[in-house]
Amino acid sequence: MNKKHLIVGAVVLSVLASCHSHKKSNTHSHDGHTHGADEAHQHDYFGDYDLEDESFGTKTKVTITNNKRVMVTNSLPDHETGEFPRKGNPNRISAQNKTYEFPLQPKWIGEPQWVREPGVAINGVKFEPGTAEVVVCETGENYKVEAFQNLIDLGLDFNNAHVQPTGAYHYHGSPTSMIKNNDTGEDLIHIGFAHDGYPIYYSKSKTYKSSYKLVDGNREGEDCTYSNPKKTIDVPVVDHHDGTYTSDFEYVEGAGDLDECNGITIDGKYMYLVTDEFPYVSRCLMGEVAQEERRRPRDGNSQRGRREGGERPNFTQILQHMDANKDGKLSKDEVKGPLKDGFSKLDTDEDGFISEQEFDNAPRPTNGSQRR
Repeated sequence: MNKKHLIVGAVVLSVLASCHSHKKSNTHSHDGHTHGADEAHQHDYFGDYDLEDESFGTKTKVTITNNKRVMVTNSLPDHETGEFPRKGNPNRISAQNKTYEFPLQPKWIGEPQWVREPGVAINGVKFEPGTAEVVVCETGENYKVEAFQNLIDLGLDFNNAHVQPTGAYHYHGSPTSMIKNNDTGEDLIHIGFAHDGYPIYYSKSKTYKSSYKLVDGNREGEDCTYSNPKKTIDVPVVDHHDGTYTSDFEYVEGAGDLDECNGITIDGKYMYLVTDEFPYVSRCLMGEVAQEERRRPRDGNSQRGRREGGERPNFTQILQHMDANKDGKLSKDEVKGPLKDGFSKLDTDEDGFISEQEFDNAPRPTNGSQRR
């Protein structure tokens, strides 16, 4: 960078400092050059880069080496966020210590592999579209609550993000501020990398439509509750599928432009898109991904094989709902619904309790609905 560029950069930073109430010193190193805050967003993020923002404490460094894209980051966003703690989310944003590796040459598989965290934004903040919130019914149904619904306030901010108990800020949907900051004028804005190596984009025009649709008909389930450490509420689930739960949606091939993983090939290049409608962020990956990144549902069901009544609860969720004396076991007096009816069959060692192993070895319910 020559003397002239240094002078211009100093003037730009001075103007920015006078126009904003907070100090923003965002630097971006790409191909050996360092750029000012506004100029940083005019460059692509497919090579080496350093992304630092003194205002928010962001420190993300990406290095291309040995056919890998290695990201070392503290996972602090480089933009404004909502105030945390906040209603619905009692956690504070704190720095993390993360290293991610993405293959430079993704290997296409073509079969969806379901994951909890599909990828990471270019600023080091992870994408995690699903939630840990579950509505459990005594009749055996288990409904995973979506982030965007009117049942439970999860404290999402204007970036469609909130904070985990670990302090990790993460996006459940379109990262509004990051999209704005990285807008180069083109329709497709590069916002991250999936763990299989394919890039993640956002389309300003919303030209590319999701292929997920609401399931027809009504849900099933009786005596259903939602619980968190502070409260338990009764939840009537017998209603039409309105998008409150993950199982309210199904993939309908050809219904939209995007595939089952919200991906598409444009100009010969495969990519994932974050959309403003379900699934918002991909819930699966089409390329080869490291084993530790994959999520294997305990009951063996995938998004495509979900029965209309929701997923079967796992043992931990059942304990939270039915273990009245909190001894970590389920007696016949505690269980209800199908567990009570089939107690003698589940209690294979006849000790009067259902253990986690006995629960896991029980036959799974047959899935009644398949992908259309």
